[in-house]
Amino acid sequence: MDVKSLRINGDRLRNTLEEMAKIGATAGGGVHRLALSDEDKQARDLFLGWLQEMDVEIKIDEMGNMFAQRAGKKNSLSPVLSGSHIDSQPKGGRFDGILGVMGALEVLRTIHENRLETKRPVTVVDWTNEEGSRFAPAMAGSGVWAGKLDRDWVYARTDIQGKKFGEELKRIGYRGQQPVKKKPIHAYFELHIEQGPILEEEGKAIGLPKGIIGLYWYDVTVEGQANQVGPTPMEGRRDALCAAAEMILKLNELPAGMGGNMVATVGEIHNFPNSRNIIPGRVDFTVDIRSWDDGLAIRAWKEVRKNFEQIAGKRGCTIRIDETWSLEHTTFDQKLLKRLEGITEQLAYSKHSMISGAGHDAGYLNQVAPTAMIFVPSIGGRSHVEVEETKWEDCERGANVLLHGILQSALEE
Repeated sequence: MDVKSLRINGDRLRNTLEEMAKIGATAGGGVHRLALSDEDKQARDLFLGWLQEMDVEIKIDEMGNMFAQRAGKKNSLSPVLSGSHIDSQPKGGRFDGILGVMGALEVLRTIHENRLETKRPVTVVDWTNEEGSRFAPAMAGSGVWAGKLDRDWVYARTDIQGKKFGEELKRIGYRGQQPVKKKPIHAYFELHIEQGPILEEEGKAIGLPKGIIGLYWYDVTVEGQANQVGPTPMEGRRDALCAAAEMILKLNELPAGMGGNMVATVGEIHNFPNSRNIIPGRVDFTVDIRSWDDGLAIRAWKEVRKNFEQIAGKRGCTIRIDETWSLEHTTFDQKLLKRLEGITEQLAYSKHSMISGAGHDAGYLNQVAPTAMIFVPSIGGRSHVEVEETKWEDCERGANVLLHGILQSALEE
């Protein structure tokens, strides 16, 4: 068989994605499939069933990361690994993360049905809790696997209802026996939607990111004094929500004031006791700062932290700040990028070099193995929302690039 002429089955890829999208489907066309939820379990079960149709060795580790390995001629050689995540954002999109898992599954199916022999094993992975929306931080499964996060610390993380990560992982039946431990990997590929507007604006089919920007997460708690709204004069109020509102606006002004390429966001906020006739006594909110320049992001945080403390003092509030998580910017493997560039040209797909503004498991994998990503366009640049959309033909193109990236890597010594 002429391997260069091989293509994935685009209709089958679409069908698997549509079947997955039924699990946690929302009225707005998206999915609500939070990590370690019942919906996450259902999606994992479906994925597991598809894997069991092929001759693969399936292992689930202590973090719930799912691995399916197809043997190569020389199983002593380190494998080629590819995948992403099944969990979603609250009322998120039906392509984010899952395209990378279903794309890798489709590659494995294509290799299997064509009875191809690779020198190296080929492994597909679903990483647990990439989103970090229910349990912070993000990329927990790959982070523990890579040795960058402590397993028991992650197990103890709680959601908004106080449920623990480790207990929920056990509840859904995916707390595996395999030790969660990094191993030699020959190459790691991750297929993903862009989650931004650049590819669509440029009219390009494939994005080849040179890396991922640095991510810095913080949790902020502002304590004031709750009281009845009517009898309490405006003078002397210790309103935690007003203090938090000032802080949030100050953060919004931060990127423009720092003179560099950076974004800063408050994405989650909780007001207590959240009653219309009680002055807010406490507010919890998150801070997310991202930049390719890690030094800029750190300087920006120091600056805004001073501003937060000043605002709290002015309004008679106290403030507690936890540095929840950080991941320095990632630069992907040049050899793999060149390989993907050549494949894209051979397939006659237009391509664009870029940087990923979103975090991915590839950020942790890059610290363990040569890593590269493949992006396909997001319609309107929308992601993490129900209207997230990518054309089926773009999904197919991305999976074809993934197929040949995996094959070329798996056929070499």
